[in-house]
Amino acid sequence: MTETLPFKQKSHLHPLLTDPSATAHVSTLLGHWSNTNFKTRGIAECAITRDDEGILVSITGVETEWPNARATVLANLEEEAGQRSVALMATFELGFMTAETHIRVNKGVLVIVLYVTFHDESYGANYLNREFFYLSD
Repeated sequence: MTETLPFKQKSHLHPLLTDPSATAHVSTLLGHWSNTNFKTRGIAECAITRDDEGILVSITGVETEWPNARATVLANLEEEAGQRSVALMATFELGFMTAETHIRVNKGVLVIVLYVTFHDESYGANYLNREFFYLSD
């Protein structure tokens, strides 16, 4: 059975999703965010700021100090009708592991999807985690 999918051309997309200067639309992500789970063993806080070089993501881990990382701005192509926003992708190199983050706001809550790859098997298995944050500043 063959299914025909509707084809959308670039001209059909919301202008925000085709704007090469999408960093101008990142304001809903900016700020200091705290984890909604006070018992988290992962990310406690996240700060997202903008400077002359772009978007900077700072993460405070519960047990690990993270370096700052520059973020890449992405179009957030949600399946939920009407959502037209941007998301961020930032990769953190912590020596013993690489943490790739995908960050977006959904209904006022910051969502961080975290992909962790360990460089040494003694730290455990690679994993994926999703955490939720509220704007705390």
